[in-house]
Amino acid sequence: MSDPFHPTVEELSVQAETGTGQLRLDLVRRLVAEALGSALLIIAVIGSGIMASRLSPNDVGLQLLENAAATAGALIGLILMFGAVSGAHFNPAVTLVDRLLGTTTSRDTILYAIAQTAGGCLGAVIANLMFSLPAVRLSTHVRSSGALWLSEVVATIGLLLVIHGCVRTGRASAVPFAVGVWIGGAYWFTSSTSFANPAVTVARTLSDTFAGIKPSSAPMFIVMQLLGALIAYGLIRFIYPHNASATNDG
Repeated sequence: MSDPFHPTVEELSVQAETGTGQLRLDLVRRLVAEALGSALLIIAVIGSGIMASRLSPNDVGLQLLENAAATAGALIGLILMFGAVSGAHFNPAVTLVDRLLGTTTSRDTILYAIAQTAGGCLGAVIANLMFSLPAVRLSTHVRSSGALWLSEVVATIGLLLVIHGCVRTGRASAVPFAVGVWIGGAYWFTSSTSFANPAVTVARTLSDTFAGIKPSSAPMFIVMQLLGALIAYGLIRFIYPHNASATNDG
């Protein structure tokens, strides 16, 4: 009998955020879900940032609160919406750790990352147009310092531990809410406002608004996010060791 607290690789491969979806759909449908979900996520991030800056032009703290709340709510909804379809990664870092843990393939990992990034860029264009801004205007918001880079490592590690901590302790149904709450909270306790997502980072270079990041600042953010993903992978294998022995069985 399956043990919900010690899921096998096969069981992990169909959970939200740790696999490719319980519906076990073909790759094309999963890629569309990843692209669409990433687009809607970026629409929420950039759109709420624009709205916040317009509604609260003189209060940056309130702007951040509005941006964080909208992003957290959107993430919860999107993971519930697409979790069973594609796994609802919307994040190459999440997909990379899945690949390292053996719950997806190299081909799917590459194509997921492409779909997530393309979807995110499309979402940025749509968000800009929704607020009567140019479809693409490269951000001038410089985000470059050791503190910001460290924040991205911490935010990414925390995100991945939240996901796998829930799934590997029999609480997979809590993943959408845990992820939304983590990202919403990390907006506040990291100096970088918790991008924690290479696809999101690329997409946010296309909007010169509250949530934007200057293209020259993006590469180091992405490097730090990938570093965080690798550290998280090691921590997941160490803290939740049961699945290491199940890998061969899977």
